[in-house]
Amino acid sequence: MSGDERELHLAWLRHVGIGADAEHWFDTVMGAHRAEGRHYHTARHVRWVVQHVRTLAPAADVADADLDIVVAAAFFHDVVYDPTASDNETASAAMARRALTDLGWPPEPTERAATMIEATANHGADCVDRATCVMLAADLGVLAAEPGAYSDYVRNVRKEYGHLDDASWRAGRTAFVRSMLERASIFPASLRLEQWEKRARANFTAELAAMQPLSGGDGESDGPEP
Repeated sequence: MSGDERELHLAWLRHVGIGADAEHWFDTVMGAHRAEGRHYHTARHVRWVVQHVRTLAPAADVADADLDIVVAAAFFHDVVYDPTASDNETASAAMARRALTDLGWPPEPTERAATMIEATANHGADCVDRATCVMLAADLGVLAAEPGAYSDYVRNVRKEYGHLDDASWRAGRTAFVRSMLERASIFPASLRLEQWEKRARANFTAELAAMQPLSGGDGESDGPEP
């Protein structure tokens, strides 16, 4: 078990479940994140998201019971990840429903966790309550990383989109970056993450400037994304 997985195991025991069934599902989730072809969407990404959730939740007044739901959503939100597919979030939510039901979670919190996972498809646009806002912001936290870590993220996502040639990657990525910069707020506005907002916009602007001389066009808005 890697260092990332050991830390995640402690969070799993605290927030998701304990016992043989819980261990089975933890191993299933970690196994999915070790799959060949994953370079950014790995256990390390899950660890960062869980850390961000636990940092952001107190300031957002997220209740302890809701924190369990958000952490569960963080664990499962990318458990299904295929860069060539368009239903990853739906499939990940379906697995979360099966797992949490197996672990004895009641229907209401199970469905809330699944709904949070489905909301990540819109990159933070579906912020229906403060707990969901925390989950969506945490998932996008890498956008506000220091420039070196942000560059690592972009490089690793590019590896995951290895099926695309360079021109297709640049077109899709450019369209995604522009769409994010056009938003009034990259992160849920209710969380007031001004420093994150500033750093994310600086990272996007620098990335766009670096791609601009090579970009062959605007591309499509459903191109490479985090």
